[in-house]
Amino acid sequence: MRVAVIGAGLAGCEAANLLAKGGIKVDLFECKGQNPSPVHKSKGFAELVCSNSLKAERVASAAGLLKCEMELLGSISVESAKQNRVAAGGALAVDRDLFSNYITEKIKQNENINIIEKTVEEIPSGYDKVVIASGPLTVGRLNDTIKSLCGSEYLSFYDAAAPIVTAESVDYTKAFTASRYGRGSEEEGDYVNCPFNKEEYENFISALLTAEKADLHGVDKLTVYEGCMPIEVLASRGLDAARFGPMKPVGLTNPNTGHRPWAVVQLRKENSKGTLFNLVGFQTNLKFPEQKRVFSMIPGLENAEFVRYGVMHRNTFINSPKLLNSDFSMKSNPDIYFVGQISGVEGYMESASAGIVAAHSIINKSRGKEPISFPDFTMLGALTSYISDGSVTDFQPMGANFGILPPLPQKIRDKKERYAALAARSLEWYKTLKTEV
Repeated sequence: MRVAVIGAGLAGCEAANLLAKGGIKVDLFECKGQNPSPVHKSKGFAELVCSNSLKAERVASAAGLLKCEMELLGSISVESAKQNRVAAGGALAVDRDLFSNYITEKIKQNENINIIEKTVEEIPSGYDKVVIASGPLTVGRLNDTIKSLCGSEYLSFYDAAAPIVTAESVDYTKAFTASRYGRGSEEEGDYVNCPFNKEEYENFISALLTAEKADLHGVDKLTVYEGCMPIEVLASRGLDAARFGPMKPVGLTNPNTGHRPWAVVQLRKENSKGTLFNLVGFQTNLKFPEQKRVFSMIPGLENAEFVRYGVMHRNTFINSPKLLNSDFSMKSNPDIYFVGQISGVEGYMESASAGIVAAHSIINKSRGKEPISFPDFTMLGALTSYISDGSVTDFQPMGANFGILPPLPQKIRDKKERYAALAARSLEWYKTLKTEV
């Protein structure tokens, strides 16, 4: 069997790595060297763009459970993340460059993977299976090919990335180090918090709402995914919208005042050296000079050095419930798979997990076996069930969350205990799973 994988992002690398480990020859197509997208900066594989955080690590959380399940299935993304982590409280955050370099080298060293650096314009012929992991920024003739393949079920939305500042330019006489509710290590500086009083916050929101936005060329209607909303769009929903969102002060006490701030902006380490921070939840489409002006109003960032401003870009996804089976293969053509964000999952690890599911499906089929049937009480099972549920009428991308899992037979009022029980139920099933990769 020979498989073509289009795209060397997280999903494509997961698929290629597991297929190769399963003895299947893989041609991995990647065009970044020839035709990079507007948001990608490096030539390495599995590049993280919007954030360096892979969300919560504790197993009794939706994101943590997903990563645990992925690890049990041989995830190269989780392996790299644990090798190249940076302190981030209860989250698993990574040094982006080291994370990408680790996966790139592993892929390049695998003798079953043939890397082809070219722009793919059509579905490659002559392969037993084709895995499309071209990502949410698919453009050009391949974009047209997918539109033709999927018909009117091809959809799109817009995504935004947050700015990055240098750590040394932060004013630590105003900002303070702490993780919410005391999680993580304050000494290591997992999060730096920029506190607002009521007047500062209201002035900031006012400036945010009147700042000039960047043009989105060729766009008639802007559709923003709720999970990655520009801060200015959130602020337009009401004076306190941001204060109950990414700027929420709960679980934090300002050591300079002894009180909880009215609002905060949290800064999270962007690299292992701790020299860069990103503004958590501050995805934006403001013009660059406006970002400098408005974000410099944040207490502690008055003289911040911005090494990257926020950007806005088109993300594309297909109407998966109408098009895909639970193993990410097409209902109309089971030899073609869509994985990653283009398949309608949302988030780095969710995208990577789609590549894992597809790879295990292909391996099983190559051995005359049925694809793994993940029960819906596992996080992977819940996600694959969601993207393949033909009864869904208004499909939107979905990330890992406990709301998509069926409830426990017994009612547990305490949320932490309930989440722990949901995670335990899932992991108990994995003890019975036998894979050959």
